[in-house]
Amino acid sequence: MPRTLELLKKSPAVKAYEVLDFKQGKNFYFLKVKAELVDGSELYIREFVSENEFIYSYHWQDRNGNLRIRWDNAPHHKHIKTFPHHKHTPEVEESEEIGFQDVIKVIEGKIKGD
Repeated sequence: MPRTLELLKKSPAVKAYEVLDFKQGKNFYFLKVKAELVDGSELYIREFVSENEFIYSYHWQDRNGNLRIRWDNAPHHKHIKTFPHHKHTPEVEESEEIGFQDVIKVIEGKIKGD
């Protein structure tokens, strides 16, 4: 089981989640998940993990579909110090959160503070 799913199960911020797509091969997996959070917001997760690649997008939106934060590592925004890792708030910013474990901690903190 991908670590992301384990973290979703354990997170107090997550009310429920649905695996929309999962593919696994000898040396890779692809995961796509929609999670409903306890404050009514939603988190869309997309990960591709292989021996040589880690591609991710974690899109968090409020209950009305408005972007709260999206973290990803698409290789654009080369001016960002943390390239390719960045976040949209909606402005493009540097991101120290690299991977789901970091992202879910940020979300838990923000929901707790709401």
